Amino acid sequence: MPTTTDIQPVLRVGSRDSKLALVQTEHVIDLIKASHAGVTTELETMKTIGDKILDVAMNKIGDKGLFTKELELALDAKAIDVVVHSLKDMPTALPENMQLVAITEREDPRDALIMSQKNRGKVLKDLAPGSVIGTGSVRRVAQLRRLYPHLEFKDVRGNLNTRLAKLDAEDSPYEALILAVAGIKRLGFSDRISQPLDELLHAVGQGALGIEIRADDTQTLEYVKCLNHRPTRLACLAERELMRALEGGCSVPIGVRTTWSQDRLLLKAIVASPDGKKAVEAEQTASVLGGSDEEEDARAVKLGRELSVAMREKGAGEILDAIEH
Repeated sequence: MPTTTDIQPVLRVGSRDSKLALVQTEHVIDLIKASHAGVTTELETMKTIGDKILDVAMNKIGDKGLFTKELELALDAKAIDVVVHSLKDMPTALPENMQLVAITEREDPRDALIMSQKNRGKVLKDLAPGSVIGTGSVRRVAQLRRLYPHLEFKDVRGNLNTRLAKLDAEDSPYEALILAVAGIKRLGFSDRISQPLDELLHAVGQGALGIEIRADDTQTLEYVKCLNHRPTRLACLAERELMRALEGGCSVPIGVRTTWSQDRLLLKAIVASPDGKKAVEAEQTASVLGGSDEEEDARAVKLGRELSVAMREKGAGEILDAIEH
């Protein structure tokens, strides 16, 4: 009879069933196996509300758990042990019995312009007035309308392959798409990037993966804590606290950019009205490194909270309050 120590642990990993989600989850599984040679993994996939409803703009559906709820229900029911999320899809308030235990090293967090084949070589300022740009993000539209008032914007949903097919169709209404660089690179479509959009502040958590487990599951914690990338974690904790304190969801036009300078973290943010006519921008820096991980986490969270106060003092709250959720 094998003893308990002879039995290899099985880690059941939950993921959305989109191609991008699976690529990201397989990457995380590879990292876990590299650190824990004896672990066996089982992959469980499912569709979320956001995967099922593709004919309605995300900000019209409501953003609370749009891409996470079904996975968290499976986690709560102990059908799975860990969930791999795109961090930008994770609400800032998790269920009480769930914990965001790790944040992976961030891929390029910027947004990118993907031109249709007929517009290859052009950039946004080259497009004719009234040209239609496809994006499902209120944040992107709010910033782009300020920068390129001559352009029109139309919602586009579906996975990356579906969106590219819509762009490339002969009867396509789109001249270009705006997508996250991270997803494009992870799926091997880097050659389609026409221009990284440095002028846009990206979504909170964009480019990073969030690892969620049950709060009391100490065994799974031992397997996944190796996934934490400290610089990314601290940057994303600051971003997520900013969004939480501003009471903004995934579909609200809050853009951020975090950069490191030695031990100091600089957090920039923008809140813009969906029509692009009003915007509040601010930035703040803090020394966050040094001491225990818990102390560093607390300083990063404090940075996000303090920037939210500065943003509200400049009028960000009024812009967010005027948006219908």
